[in-house]
Amino acid sequence: MSALERIPRITPFLWFDGNAEEAVDFYLSVFKNSRRLEELRSPCQTSVPEGAILTITFELDGQRFVALNGGPEYKFNESISFFVRCDTQEEIDFYWAKLTEGGSEIACGWLKDRFGLCWQVVPDGIMELISNPKAMAAMMQMKKLDIAALERAAEE
Repeated sequence: MSALERIPRITPFLWFDGNAEEAVDFYLSVFKNSRRLEELRSPCQTSVPEGAILTITFELDGQRFVALNGGPEYKFNESISFFVRCDTQEEIDFYWAKLTEGGSEIACGWLKDRFGLCWQVVPDGIMELISNPKAMAAMMQMKKLDIAALERAAEE
């Protein structure tokens, strides 16, 4: 079995500018049930020196990712984000606080972490909730989502 046959058919592949290991360590510290799986060290001079980490395969709560030390050519942008479904306001608060450390708040539950990767930290049932126009309008005024405020708006 080849190395590629051991991974899911579709795996997010994240390009970092030499700090993939730092990013992976950070994400592993934020998400429970996460682990580092494999690393590939460069067999020759590439975007990293020979012997340095080229890729790291890891899982965040069961979702597999690969991080690449690709160099400065490409940057993350808001057109791609990862959706973090939370069961409680405490979970939203936890992930929001951790992921915005050194990053920035955007809007409507979106944030950018210190590596430039975008995340949506949202309550379970967000799609049903914002199908209500008043809840949608309330969400549009928020950065970090407030479940109670969204529910109140939906009941008006």
